[in-house]
Amino acid sequence: MAITGVHNIGKVLELKLEAAGITSFEELVELGTEETFLRLLANNKNTSRSVLFSLEGAIEGVRWHKLVEKRKEELGEFYNSVVNAQR
Repeated sequence: MAITGVHNIGKVLELKLEAAGITSFEELVELGTEETFLRLLANNKNTSRSVLFSLEGAIEGVRWHKLVEKRKEELGEFYNSVVNAQR
């Protein structure tokens, strides 16, 4: 299954995923949110927290706004730890 048409994945994010070597929804699911985010971040240091949430929403099949609050908190902590490690 291609990434096009998956919740939260627009054309720009799809192109960024492809540049990171992720070309299918199955690959996205297999890698998971955090690993996919790290690959995107390696290609673009300005990858945002909203991209992280979008990836999780895509994998879960929901708009990122509807993610479970606990998971959003976990992802926020992950994002902060990664960004702080880069400084």
